[in-house]
Amino acid sequence: MIDLQQAQVYLAREPVDFRRQIDGLALHVQEELALDPFSPQLFVFRNRAGDKVKILYWHGNGFCLLYKRLERGCFAWPAMADPVFSCTLRELHWLLDGLDLRALAQPEKLPIQRI
Repeated sequence: MIDLQQAQVYLAREPVDFRRQIDGLALHVQEELALDPFSPQLFVFRNRAGDKVKILYWHGNGFCLLYKRLERGCFAWPAMADPVFSCTLRELHWLLDGLDLRALAQPEKLPIQRI
């Protein structure tokens, strides 16, 4: 069973060469993004055209690589100043569904303490 509920999600700002597979992407995480590819995190990459994503994560004794290609359109990648953007698993689902993260805002949590 793959439990990703507690995993942090990182989106890479720059597109990567999609000929890269697991080893090349793990090296990119380590050297270019300065993150640990063996940590319980999801690393999300896009191609130059923006219609494909790859998600890399370490699953205890090996890497898993997920791939998604849109038949029409492209993923609405958020604008970011840093080389990597942190988001929630819910926001990743929104991104994979083709939604624009900039247009969506999570509802504000109200600090209610009593009825």
